[in-house]
Amino acid sequence: MFTRYSQLPFAVGVFSLSQAICQARVDQPAPGFSLPDQNGKLHGLDDYRGRWLVLYFYPKDDTPGCSREACSFRDELARLNQMGVDLLGISTDGVASHLRFSDKFNIAFPLLSDNTGEVAASYGALFKLGPVKLAKRHTVIIDPTGCIAKIFRKVDPSIHSDEVTQALASLI
Repeated sequence: MFTRYSQLPFAVGVFSLSQAICQARVDQPAPGFSLPDQNGKLHGLDDYRGRWLVLYFYPKDDTPGCSREACSFRDELARLNQMGVDLLGISTDGVASHLRFSDKFNIAFPLLSDNTGEVAASYGALFKLGPVKLAKRHTVIIDPTGCIAKIFRKVDPSIHSDEVTQALASLI
């Protein structure tokens, strides 16, 4: 006979295992992807081979924290490009939402639409609230060989672009 909590250790173990499987890790190959940007152009991990790449995941277009973070990255874009770094924003919003958001804030880098949440999940950056799927505010730096060099899992949108730029300066 099972008590109410007799299956708890099993459930916790399965949850932990599934979380571990979905967690991207430093020094491991970055999970591949192919996603459309705000203009409908597809971007894949292999397109950036040979260059440093920053993937920043964010929850929702045109919200205060996400707008602040996007604008901070926008303001750092020339500096990142001078360092040989490409930048991609990823959320579960659709292409049309990304286009409105990028037009409103003059975002010149690609914003990728992961509306199934599969790419965010493969990087350990998916948050599910019932049927709603949102990207967590995480950032991944990928080296020119396609391996993960650094992961930021706790992000303050007001200072994050500076943190990423400093981390890149020490990695490159």
